[in-house]
Amino acid sequence: MSTAPHGTVLAAGCVLWRRSPRTPGTIEICLVHRPRYDDWSHPKGKLKQGEQALEGALREVREETGHQGVPGPVLPTVRYLVDGRPKQVSYWAAEAPAPGRFTPGREVDRIAWLPPDAARRRITEPRDRTLVDALLKALGTR
Repeated sequence: MSTAPHGTVLAAGCVLWRRSPRTPGTIEICLVHRPRYDDWSHPKGKLKQGEQALEGALREVREETGHQGVPGPVLPTVRYLVDGRPKQVSYWAAEAPAPGRFTPGREVDRIAWLPPDAARRRITEPRDRTLVDALLKALGTR
């Protein structure tokens, strides 16, 4: 696990999106369900020692969703406390241009591809909902 000099836990993730196979001209956003917390969020995780943030974000996308993300624009960094300790999560938009192969596991047992409005409603933490808006703005689909 990587930490910043001041003890902040460093993590990274992506707002993974694809062109909708059902509705041409629209997108879908991939959310992951973590059974440990019974929550829905964007794929993300702690950085390994010496790992660059974008590298870690794409690794987490592969591990949690089975998709190869193609990185796009930088999205806002999210900061919050976990058990009283500061955590900083760097995010990117990442397109999933080809089908992936999701395998349920201990960390993530389900994924869901949803239109932006449905994704915003499904996301558990309000701070993660703002990333949907940031993605739409970055893609120019607002």
